[in-house]
Amino acid sequence: EGALDLLKSLTGYTMTIQLLQTTRIGVAVNSVRKHCSDEEVVASAKILIKNWKRLLEKDTDGKKEKDTDGDKEKKKGLDVSSCSSERVKHSKNTAEKHKERRASADSRSSTISSSSSPQKRLANSSKVKPEVPRTPTSPSFSPSPCFLAPCYLTGDSVRDKCIEMLTAALRMDDDYKEFSVNCEKMASEIEDHILCGARDMKYRNRVRSRISNLKDPKNPGLRRNVLCGAIEPSLIARMTAEEMASDELKKLRNAMTQEAIREHQMAKTGGTVTDLFQCGKCKKKNCTYNQVQTRSADEPMTTFVLCNECGNRWKVC
Repeated sequence: EGALDLLKSLTGYTMTIQLLQTTRIGVAVNSVRKHCSDEEVVASAKILIKNWKRLLEKDTDGKKEKDTDGDKEKKKGLDVSSCSSERVKHSKNTAEKHKERRASADSRSSTISSSSSPQKRLANSSKVKPEVPRTPTSPSFSPSPCFLAPCYLTGDSVRDKCIEMLTAALRMDDDYKEFSVNCEKMASEIEDHILCGARDMKYRNRVRSRISNLKDPKNPGLRRNVLCGAIEPSLIARMTAEEMASDELKKLRNAMTQEAIREHQMAKTGGTVTDLFQCGKCKKKNCTYNQVQTRSADEPMTTFVLCNECGNRWKVC
């Protein structure tokens, strides 16, 4: 209401370019127009700004006529300057009377802008195109207060932050209540197994990997297995990303592997299935081999081996 009263009082003032420049009242009114959510206040601010823009256009036109008309415009300019000086004095006196009201209106407008900005962000965020589903984002290790119980503090800010974030990951969806688990103690044990004597980037990456997999809403089974004790802290600390993946992701990876194997088998020119070779990757002996003469005729042939289980390829000279 104070801002609206102030805008209405400004409507009755005789405004000049000099007064606009010295008081910068136009900047304040434009700020109210941008950030205020009251439609009546915004409408009043728009009217004032429109009138002041017309005043600026008239002043610009007057300067152009002054350049073309010569002495006549000089006399008119003197008259206008004398009138404007009187108006400035009158307007300054009036502006001083309303100085306190203007200050209060500015403070209110700043409050309105701060409260309306989150609403604008929410409105803009609702217009953003839906993102393609992706893997959980890696947590950051920005410095912030630690809320761990004193008995689990290590004295190292990085380690304490990792334990705190692991605790939060274990507490996702309140599964820990079902198993009556002390999440801080379990997180401390997991972090201790991950530590391995060094806190380099490998340590941080391993912690991030555990946190993102434990918090993955598509893989609740991993978190529940850790909480119920089926997966011990020492095991989760050394599991690979493939081992921590959800059943759905494992099936997808297996299907892609089988498809790649079929493509390799279609591309090869025959071959003999044998169990004489052991795959160095999956340690199985279901292989297919081909012998090709890659060197001179008196040299032995090169054997190319394909694992039918995982698609691994190697050669034996």
